[in-house]
Amino acid sequence: MTGKTLKNKSAKRLQRKRRIRSKISGCATLPRISVFRSNRFISAQAINDEQGVTLAAVHSKTLGLKANIESAEKAGAVFAKTLKDAGINEVTFDRNGFLYHGVVKAFAEALRANEIKF
Repeated sequence: MTGKTLKNKSAKRLQRKRRIRSKISGCATLPRISVFRSNRFISAQAINDEQGVTLAAVHSKTLGLKANIESAEKAGAVFAKTLKDAGINEVTFDRNGFLYHGVVKAFAEALRANEIKF
């Protein structure tokens, strides 16, 4: 891809991210799950926006996983267990400007399959 195309692509994602973040926020009882995916890894964290602290986090690199659908499902299951251990059963989902398909969708569905509501 040319530099102009890449610049436009990342600018569009940041625009979607700002639009989403203007509508959702996390608190202690209902934290925000922010998902980030790169070409190599996927990471997520549960954030309390009122205090500005991370309540729980997972990164596929520490789990020895890549950024594909199967790995996203495994990372989602591990993250759901981490959330349950922290006493969190309900969250808001922030896709961070990424489209809801592929890795992001697999991660979200893995959370839902492990009884995390959003």
